[in-house]
Amino acid sequence: MNAPIEPDRSGACAIILAAGKGTRMKSDLPKVLCPVVGRAMIHFVIDALEAAGIHRQIVVVGYQADAVKAELATRRNSNIEFALQAEQLGTGHAVQCCEQPLADQTGPTIVVAGDSPLIQASSLKTLLNHFADTQPALLLGTLEKDDPTGLGRIVRNAQGDFMGIVEHKDATPEQLAITEVNMSTYLFQTPDLKAALAMLRNDNAQSEYYLTDSARLLRESGRPVEALPALQPCESLSINNPEELQLVDQKMRAMGYA
Repeated sequence: MNAPIEPDRSGACAIILAAGKGTRMKSDLPKVLCPVVGRAMIHFVIDALEAAGIHRQIVVVGYQADAVKAELATRRNSNIEFALQAEQLGTGHAVQCCEQPLADQTGPTIVVAGDSPLIQASSLKTLLNHFADTQPALLLGTLEKDDPTGLGRIVRNAQGDFMGIVEHKDATPEQLAITEVNMSTYLFQTPDLKAALAMLRNDNAQSEYYLTDSARLLRESGRPVEALPALQPCESLSINNPEELQLVDQKMRAMGYA
């Protein structure tokens, strides 16, 4: 049996959030294992990362962790690392659970959702190239969406610089008119990610640690944060229930995934 290839700590690393149950999916499966186009949806996320040249992947598991690990073990030449989020305390907490595998990561780290099978390798490459050119502490991958209802808006100043994220429920009428939205795709300098994780607080209604807060925390500490509307319309399709799963399945078939 071949020894696993040691991942390159100086290249880009991906953290894939895959710990949730997905209660609204009406399935006993972990959400990321619900099939779309005949495959567990997380496979498409990893395919896109691989195609974008991101070959070190850390999957955060929680609900039915062994089932997720077993499914990913079926991938050819799989060298995926795992971090356990035993208790789901928010996206920031999920990434905090990756402290050990990130200890020796010197290249950038991108955080993506494991339930986003329509993530596009071309979008990831655009983000990586922009990040390499401008070297921010954090680059948010955003999307221009005709109907941004329910999503966090990207607020910019008159010069077009990123100023922050305002959640839909907190937005003013002017901010509600913004069509650039946060899609939970975060590309960090790894030292800045570690610094932001150490600053996260859970003083909110859900008592959870939100990775979204890292943009504000890094800006407040004087670090450069940028947002790039690099994501494509298909990447806005989320899967939170069986109906949305069916819509994404239809879209992926139409796009030639099957």
